Amino acid sequence: MSERNIRVESIDRQAVEDQEVEVVERKGIGHPDSICDGVAEAVAGALAREYIDRVGEVLHFNTDETQLVAGEAAPAFGGGEVVDPIYLLIVGRATKHYDGETIPAETVALRAARDYLSETIPQLELGEDIVVDVKLGEGSGDLQEVFGEDEVSVPMANDTSYGVGHAPLTETERIVLEAERRLNGEFADENPYLGPDVKIMGKREGDRIDVTVAAAMVDEYVPDMDAYSDSVDEVQAYVEEIAGEYTDREVAVHVNNADDYDEGSIYLTVTGTSAEQGDDGSVGRGNRANGLITPNRSMSMEATSGKNPVNHIGKIYNLLSTEIAESVVDDVDEIRDLRVRLLSQIGRPIDRPHVADVELVTEEGVAVGDVEGDVEAIVDEELADVTEITRRVINGELSTF
Repeated sequence: MSERNIRVESIDRQAVEDQEVEVVERKGIGHPDSICDGVAEAVAGALAREYIDRVGEVLHFNTDETQLVAGEAAPAFGGGEVVDPIYLLIVGRATKHYDGETIPAETVALRAARDYLSETIPQLELGEDIVVDVKLGEGSGDLQEVFGEDEVSVPMANDTSYGVGHAPLTETERIVLEAERRLNGEFADENPYLGPDVKIMGKREGDRIDVTVAAAMVDEYVPDMDAYSDSVDEVQAYVEEIAGEYTDREVAVHVNNADDYDEGSIYLTVTGTSAEQGDDGSVGRGNRANGLITPNRSMSMEATSGKNPVNHIGKIYNLLSTEIAESVVDDVDEIRDLRVRLLSQIGRPIDRPHVADVELVTEEGVAVGDVEGDVEAIVDEELADVTEITRRVINGELSTF
């Protein structure tokens, strides 16, 4: 046991890759829950940078209660309209007065939210298709030291909570994660009919993987039913190609499985998100900090997005545990499956968790004791550098969902 209370032990299950049934989900960046996560995190980053610019430090804030109320739309081939706008409310706390200075926290929040939405969901007309509001209660005004002139101070944990991370990703997890990212990246860049609300569910039974894709199509770029059908086929072929990069298992891809062409019931949208038509959203209801929802693995129910990156454990430990897990499997070859659980204790320095529990599935013939020293050293090094997580979050270098 180290001074940081790092425990390394065998995990009480098979590696996820060896389990008979695996389920993995990712809600794409245009999903209503992901919209809330993205806006909350964009606002959090903007507030942190504003505080640093004005007073040199990050002041108390959190925006992790942001909510979305769905609107109503009338999509049509060639272009429909939003009938009732989406309503997005940025909710939380922020320091608005400090050391005689007034800080326009709500203005900063609105600007950050609008910039994020314009970049992420360009089909949304701000002020028409979506109304953005903000209600930030007054924060405590406590100054949280992060970056000093001569050294970095380590904050105390704001809560008794925990974070969970795991590595390496299974084949199914990699397919689900990469398919959404690339559909909303290079594919959407070349095929504007695909909206950013892409939800992917992966199911593996034995050596067969089924990938179910819900892809919101943008009506402006879909002139008729034949064009819609072609778009669905193109998405399917693209995901099949991605899956082939990560597995030799049998893969079946299903796109917009609920469509009924005979009845004219298809996934057509005006804005590219189901938020336009009855699908509400909240921070923390979607992807975990590693970008996935993984019922085969332990998960924290904490919302990572929107929390203060200085001492809010729900953010820091979920991001850090994921970083630790990835670092360990990158450097220690004999590990097939790894779970990291970091537990804080309120008032305790965040680089010294109440416990850092690392559980492993090793390669056949390799005992946990054979790798324990290497694993513990990596965990200790990552914990000692915990404030680097804060810096990277503020600079927008880490994804929280």
